[in-house]
Amino acid sequence: MSTELKAAHQSVLLSLVNNGRPPTIDELEVFLGDSYGDSLQTLAPDDLVVLNGEGTQPVGAYPVTSEITPHKITVNGKVIYAMCALDAVSVGPMFDVSVTIESRCHVSQTPITICMQGSELLETQPASDIIIGVRWQMPSAVAAHSMCLEMVFFSDRQSSQSWKDADNNNISLFTLTEAVEFGKAFFLPLLK
Repeated sequence: MSTELKAAHQSVLLSLVNNGRPPTIDELEVFLGDSYGDSLQTLAPDDLVVLNGEGTQPVGAYPVTSEITPHKITVNGKVIYAMCALDAVSVGPMFDVSVTIESRCHVSQTPITICMQGSELLETQPASDIIIGVRWQMPSAVAAHSMCLEMVFFSDRQSSQSWKDADNNNISLFTLTEAVEFGKAFFLPLLK
């Protein structure tokens, strides 16, 4: 990415995590000048930012969004959302912040809570054997609205295995520790 595109992308990420909302158009203009619109229109088709329905304002940048998803995150005293379960456990390590994640088991609907400080898992409820499942597929248009819907939490290994058995060839299961490491490797380079 060019320096300008990277700055646009990072401005959306940082605003969501620090302010609990995407940057306003006025903020984008101050930060990026008149080229903010071109930058967003370049980043969106490459699926680096998610724009509102009119395609004029950012609502998210992987791994976080202002759109309501099943994965609520409290970070810096603000509530935002992760695009998927894997994204949710990536926010703490990516920004080296305290994060509380609230979601549900994809099978049983059991509430799941995960507290992290950076990469460290501090507390997990209902137990320590929470699993993240990923059904690998080609995203259609915006990954946040397609592929991310199939990156989910499970309250235990038994629930995750029953889901995997239904499509064994396309599903991977990760322990929380494995998912955190996977997310770090994927997302940390976006802030450099």
